[in-house]
Amino acid sequence: MNELLSPAAPEVDARGAAGVLPELPGRLTESLRRELIAFRRDLHMHPELGNQEFRTTTALKTRLERAGLRPRVLAMGTGLICDIHPAAGEEGGQDTEPVGAGGAPPQAAPPMLALRADIDALPIPDTKEVPYRSTVPGRAHACGHDVHTTVVLGAGLVLAELARAGALPRPVRLLFQPAEEVLPGGAADAVDCGVLDGVGSILAVHCDPRVDVGRIGLRAGPITSACDRLEVVLSGAGGHTARPHLTTDLVTAAAKLVTEAPALLARRVDARSGLSLTWGRIESGHAPNVIPQRAELSGTLRCLDLPTWREAPDLVHAAIDELATLHRAKCELTYVRGVPPVVNEPSATALLREAMAARSGAAAVETTEQSLGGEDFSWYLEHVPGAMARLGVRPVGDRRTRDLHQGDFDADEGAITTGVELFTAAALLHRS
Repeated sequence: MNELLSPAAPEVDARGAAGVLPELPGRLTESLRRELIAFRRDLHMHPELGNQEFRTTTALKTRLERAGLRPRVLAMGTGLICDIHPAAGEEGGQDTEPVGAGGAPPQAAPPMLALRADIDALPIPDTKEVPYRSTVPGRAHACGHDVHTTVVLGAGLVLAELARAGALPRPVRLLFQPAEEVLPGGAADAVDCGVLDGVGSILAVHCDPRVDVGRIGLRAGPITSACDRLEVVLSGAGGHTARPHLTTDLVTAAAKLVTEAPALLARRVDARSGLSLTWGRIESGHAPNVIPQRAELSGTLRCLDLPTWREAPDLVHAAIDELATLHRAKCELTYVRGVPPVVNEPSATALLREAMAARSGAAAVETTEQSLGGEDFSWYLEHVPGAMARLGVRPVGDRRTRDLHQGDFDADEGAITTGVELFTAAALLHRS
């Protein structure tokens, strides 16, 4: 038995009422489990922002090459892909030159199953008191991308061994994508680099601190929301607060914009679309008795519904222009398109469900709701079918309220085993 593969366990119920499948190969050994935890902690200690993930890319490339694979760095300079083929000795099968538009390898037959991870961190401080706390001031893996990356790496190492043993039925592509946190998302650039050439479907996981470790959350259809960014600059004649009638009172105008724009938009779209405008920054003025000449606002617009998201820029421009005009303020609106909703394709969702049931039983899958969070995995689904699962990272029995994008975020590292074995099972059960 290879050191990366553990012996088969007793049979488990992989299809619920439909029957029992034999235990699939591809379980983690204890030695690989420990190695992956160490790898994740190293990433956690050295977080890198979007399009700056050079150390992370090098670490992944080095480990994959040590496993006999041939990863290819993306043309952006960070991120990489690595192909694993069923025939022994053909893993990767390509050179290690950067992949760019027009330079992708010919399509494989049959189409590959892609396993995607995002590799960037966030520009926030790590506030945890743990040995693997971030060593980079103001940077943290506070969204679990270090876990996603380690899961896909671990799955790749196990699948490479299965391929050498003649046990991998179809080709798999590992996709390590940069800049997920940078709108409109590094996924769009990765697609332009040809990462989906030869890919028939794609899977991903995302850490969820509301789901217990050892479990996943699934839903067919939309699982995240669209997310765009707004930057508004108001300007006008300032003056003394004793004579606001001779000025453009930008503080009042900005305050009205903050409170009334969301309400106005809510009356111009179907309430079921879930359109939500939320402001995160407002800045104006320097003295209590001076009406300023400039005010700035920043926020995000989120939407559950794809058709409404496509109409959103025109709706937002009209609403904000009307409110600014009402208060005699000049307005400059910068509307930054972000990402559409992640819409899980039913057959890909069923594959994740079947894979998790094969590993841990059907009860380890729970139904999850659609989130207002955005995820650039959606750009891949504009081209190929796929699905994302919520990976449980909450310690069993821990009911403290935690959230992503917070400095104290952490994951139960048992989720790495769950994610790796989920992906290896999906690769073995993949049929199209």
